[in-house]
Amino acid sequence: FPGMLSNPRLIPVQGTLNVVMNQNVTLSCLSDSGSPPVTYTLFKHNQKVSALTKPDMTPGLFNLTITSASDVGEYKCKAENNNSSGGKYSKSLNFTLQLHPSTLNFTTDPVSKPVLSSPTFQARKGQNVTLSCFSENGSLPITYVFFKGRQNISPPVKMQKREAAVIFLFINSSSDFGTYKCKAQNSFQNNTKYSNSFNFTLAEERHSYQPLVISFVLLLLLLVVGFALAIRFFIIPSYKASK
Repeated sequence: FPGMLSNPRLIPVQGTLNVVMNQNVTLSCLSDSGSPPVTYTLFKHNQKVSALTKPDMTPGLFNLTITSASDVGEYKCKAENNNSSGGKYSKSLNFTLQLHPSTLNFTTDPVSKPVLSSPTFQARKGQNVTLSCFSENGSLPITYVFFKGRQNISPPVKMQKREAAVIFLFINSSSDFGTYKCKAQNSFQNNTKYSNSFNFTLAEERHSYQPLVISFVLLLLLLVVGFALAIRFFIIPSYKASK
């Protein structure tokens, strides 16, 4: 059919699919046969990126800048003219992101000594409490681990933000009032920092028999007062009247 478009070819003008961050690249989309004008549309992950119309059978050129890992996804292009129905699509194209040598010379800061704390210093048996571990300095991510004595009581908690790692504990017995610590580490080699020690204090418990004792004392006091009033107003007048 005269003027019918062929499937376009999508190729990188620079000749390679290996790219580095912040690199400018150009993609060429061209149908070898068909009648102009031809509209070329570039897609990334089925999302339209750009479109242009060529009045002749020259390639459509799309300029891109690789600024993130998402920019190396799948690309396709579509060609349309007045004689095509629905357009013709190219084969997919994928870039490969490579680390530029300059990006390999990064530095990692070691973590600082973490601080272990809790909003609750006193606790009772049967109470839920929290512990937080925070290292103020150091390259992210930072991984925290909590201990009681020398035994770890939590899986590693990796924090991608400058925030404290928090765990929840249930005070079930006297052994839960032991010494707690945490440690922090990141990708800086041979650098693990341990926190200060933290101990919960057993809060004084009000025994259930205390209200009974108070009630008994009040009742006894009332009986004494009542007996004294009875003597004053009833027993003594009755004794005098009998004489």
